Amino acid sequence: MNEWLLIIGMMVVTFLPRYIPIALADRFRIHPLLRQALEFVPIAVLTGIISQASLIHDGEFHLAFDNAYLYGLVAAFITAWFTKHTFKTVAVGLIAYSIAFVLI
Repeated sequence: MNEWLLIIGMMVVTFLPRYIPIALADRFRIHPLLRQALEFVPIAVLTGIISQASLIHDGEFHLAFDNAYLYGLVAAFITAWFTKHTFKTVAVGLIAYSIAFVLI
């Protein structure tokens, strides 16, 4: 029985923080400036995750020619800059990383 209580408790703890903002969303007005600023949050979070994963290895900044992640990062950045197309950016980054990983 304790396992079921644990599972139900985990469900409540996971579900409520996600449901409450959705349930109350229509009752509050967000200032347009705040709404505009919040549009950049996913981009900022992904940039932080990707740059950390690509440039830091074993707790040290790794900016060298033997870093296959760096080639994928640069290729994806250039593709995103010119095409502004998410699928092409991801595809080119993965291809560049794969080629660099095999060659290095």
